[in-house]
Amino acid sequence: MSASKYVSDVKTIAQNQEIVFNFLNNFNNLGKFFNEYTLAQISQQIPNAQISDFTSDEENCSFNISGYGEAGFKIIEREAPKMIKIAGTGKIPFEVFLWIQILPVTPYQSKMRLTLHAGLNMMMKMVVGKKMKEGINKLAEALAQLPYR
Repeated sequence: MSASKYVSDVKTIAQNQEIVFNFLNNFNNLGKFFNEYTLAQISQQIPNAQISDFTSDEENCSFNISGYGEAGFKIIEREAPKMIKIAGTGKIPFEVFLWIQILPVTPYQSKMRLTLHAGLNMMMKMVVGKKMKEGINKLAEALAQLPYR
């Protein structure tokens, strides 16, 4: 099984690099935006699955996917204020890593790019590869729209 790499488009955020980093560096901040609507939108991307029970702390987040079990993410490395590395945890059926890169443009503007590394076998890559690319771009767009403060 080889790692498949999916890179988002570069997104512009109307906020300082350090503010963006500090916000994304804490899963509790993201947890504030997970509501039933968000969970329903994510559930539509996974056929026959419902996502529920989102919980978070500063380093970790977890949730249940019906039919699959508990899944989640853990921050494994930080390089302030420009990079956050996240690993998948729980019963995710393949190894997954997400890198968030944040670069300054001006004192009041940053650029962000997401890179997803997923340990997919050839069959899974053929089945979900396009959805992974779409998903990483949707995630980048959603993160770019958050009210960073």
